[in-house]
Amino acid sequence: MVITEQEGMTFEDVFKQNERRIHYHIHRLNLRDPHQEYFQEGLVALWKAYETYQPDQGPMSTYFNYQIRNRLIDLIRKQSRAEKIKAKLITHHTLHMENGNRRRRQENHYPIMNRTHPETTDKELWQHLQIHLTDKQWKWVNWFIIHDMSVKAIAHQENTTEDAVKSWGRQVRKKLRDETFRKKIRWEINDSF
Repeated sequence: MVITEQEGMTFEDVFKQNERRIHYHIHRLNLRDPHQEYFQEGLVALWKAYETYQPDQGPMSTYFNYQIRNRLIDLIRKQSRAEKIKAKLITHHTLHMENGNRRRRQENHYPIMNRTHPETTDKELWQHLQIHLTDKQWKWVNWFIIHDMSVKAIAHQENTTEDAVKSWGRQVRKKLRDETFRKKIRWEINDSF
């Protein structure tokens, strides 16, 4: 498409000659534009390029291409940053609401109920459980469940790795899921372990 660089061209004339240029860049950048958002951004870029064009700097068509393409890329980057921030906020909110713990059954994931205040008043219950656990498993129950310490803090306190502490927790959960073990310790718990 040839653009004549005549004095006295109105923006309407420039728009009629360059509307396809905007569509070309949208297509070239593989953008879906069902709400004409990118087209509007390209139109604004065309308007600004029309207003700021200086004939001694080069061809008008090259300047229009440069302005439209870069304006569309800026919009893509802006939207990408907004999506990343949104994803971080959703992740943070999910972790805060669900405590980040999930259990998996087949292909579905279910949040584990947040148990920030376990019943610690029944000393006999905890003592009975302690008898049936190893020392390390009891340390996990005591520090992680009763005292609400993080795995990292427990690992530091016990001078071991976080993986080791997580292993203690897996062993305890496995035991608590076993109905025979629960009957043995006379403890009825819900299925959130």
